[in-house]
Amino acid sequence: MNMKDLYYSDYIELNRILDSQHPKSFDSIDKGNDEMLFIIIHQVYELWFKQILFELDLVRHIFIQDRINDNSPDMSSVVHKLKRIAKILELINQQVSVLETMTALDFLEFRNVLVPASGFQSKQFRLIEAKLGLKIEQRYKREYYKYTRKGGLSEADLREVDQAEGESTLKELIITWLERMPYLDEGYWKEYQSIYKEDLNGTHKFWSDYRKVYQNSLSEIEGGRLAEFDQVFFEKGRGNVPPDAMRAALFIMLYRNLPLFQSPFELLNTLSEIDELLSNWRYRHFMMVRRMIGLRVGTGGTSGAGYLEGTLSQHYAFREFTELVTFLIERSKLPNLPNALKEKVSFNL
Repeated sequence: MNMKDLYYSDYIELNRILDSQHPKSFDSIDKGNDEMLFIIIHQVYELWFKQILFELDLVRHIFIQDRINDNSPDMSSVVHKLKRIAKILELINQQVSVLETMTALDFLEFRNVLVPASGFQSKQFRLIEAKLGLKIEQRYKREYYKYTRKGGLSEADLREVDQAEGESTLKELIITWLERMPYLDEGYWKEYQSIYKEDLNGTHKFWSDYRKVYQNSLSEIEGGRLAEFDQVFFEKGRGNVPPDAMRAALFIMLYRNLPLFQSPFELLNTLSEIDELLSNWRYRHFMMVRRMIGLRVGTGGTSGAGYLEGTLSQHYAFREFTELVTFLIERSKLPNLPNALKEKVSFNL
């Protein structure tokens, strides 16, 4: 067949896709049950996981560069691809509703033939988590992950996940990008007049002012937040994000309306959205499993619903950026930026 005669089903290899459902609990349509639905739903998940990994690798490739030109298509391309990932995750969440048309009794018709196979063995989902930046030490029941006995990953899949965990994650690349942000260089701040004239051991005059405004915004019962502010932005950072990256991320959030910060803000906001959508998916999965099998163990040997519930509170890659809203102040009280800096972030070429 010539290229000009390319046929639709050949192009997408439709016959291979449609011939890839092989239920284990029945061999004829008159004996059919919901195992066909179960297989197709999970195959579709895996196809979307493949697309998410494709988009993630493209984004990571952009951030691996030593410098991202904010006037180039790089930043808009990153935001576009991350928003696509978010849309895919929205669709994955909606897809749970189809699986929920299966009842607990429907599932019991074929559940035993699945053992020890389990969604826990999804290499692609593990790769997504790893490439986003979820570290093994941050995982709930982390002892579940690094074994190849029944219910775990195959040796080949585990090697691939190990390799991904050793590469630069999206979160690490974002941190490096934030640490390079030049907008607090003294050259842009020569004309800036400090509001409170406080000297915090050589702290940049903007942050000295901002700290005081933030302190004044706290209620009496929030007094401890100031010590937390100092720890996050001047001492230890938050989680595995160092103070300078946290300061840069907060600065972007505060001045998101300035032209050059609009795309970086969309990036950080979309990372939080991805975290939220993954959490929503885990929650819906947990609720569905609890409804299907109650307190029984999962087919892969985990504690089933109990394991899924535990992941809800721990499995976040970008929690530090989401929690930055803790340290916002009213827009009307933001310090005025010097003209030299405002010109720099206004796409003046």
